Amino acid sequence: MENSRSLTPDEVAAILNITKQTVYDMIKRQELPAYRIGRKLRIDPRDVDLYRSQGKNFELPSSRPRIPEISTALPSAAGIAVGLATDKLVVCGQDIILDLLARQLEKKLQPLRVFRYQVGSFDGLSALYHGQADMAAIHLWDGDSGQYNVPYVRHLLPGVPVVIVHLAQRMQGFYVRQGNPKQIKGWNDLKRTDITIVNREKGSGTRVLLDERLRLLGVDRSLLPGYYREEYSHLAVASAVARGEADLALGNEKGAMQVRGIEFIPLQRERYELVIAKAEGEEFRWQAVLGILQSDSFKSELLGLGDYDVSETGKIIAEL
Repeated sequence: MENSRSLTPDEVAAILNITKQTVYDMIKRQELPAYRIGRKLRIDPRDVDLYRSQGKNFELPSSRPRIPEISTALPSAAGIAVGLATDKLVVCGQDIILDLLARQLEKKLQPLRVFRYQVGSFDGLSALYHGQADMAAIHLWDGDSGQYNVPYVRHLLPGVPVVIVHLAQRMQGFYVRQGNPKQIKGWNDLKRTDITIVNREKGSGTRVLLDERLRLLGVDRSLLPGYYREEYSHLAVASAVARGEADLALGNEKGAMQVRGIEFIPLQRERYELVIAKAEGEEFRWQAVLGILQSDSFKSELLGLGDYDVSETGKIIAEL
């Protein structure tokens, strides 16, 4: 057999006259060695020749070690370098929903380990595009269409097959000090010159929502006092407002519940959704995610946390 290039699972299936799923099963049972180039599974032609000649008694010769997985590493929240592999899953996002999901996935898919990477929506999609993550939770609003997430996924993940699954709806709004001394009521107050804000970091869904609202209002963001001061969580911006360092910040309702001295002005219900890369041979992973998200026990746990609408949790929004 020609050894100048690696083979895809489809090509191996044709050579062995079996289905592609059988090839994946052989790889999982370690009957046929495989490796990854990015998200693609590849098989050495010499291993296929050996398998054909030896069948299930196939063993990789000790003189030729397994070809290691080829993948870009992504640091986990603990600072550990983590590459994509069958026993690891990298999930990007900052909401506690993802911690609950990670715990149940590890329980369901042992010995799987889930690594949480605390980044905003844009950075999560970038990690997916570069093959550095398996899933990313996002809440990106498009002001022109009024739609969440799908427009951004279409443009930022060209050529990457994904499924978008709904996690929950959350309420976004303004954090103001107790008593609302500046009498702030809604988006139009962003036009005022007597209000100072504290902002979220670039790439976060909350920052995108603010920027889109400012664009639609025709407000020059560079003239908005406090626009360039950035914090990296809802709690951080809420705390800044509570301390009197800003009059207003944008965040979700849960953040307001956790910081004393804050009132919450609800403005927009957002869609928080999970983008899952459909890696070859690993459909069982996102099917496991669906099973967990659609379960009554998971939805009950979310409802107990507050500020989550779970009426569509587990619904497939799009496959792209």
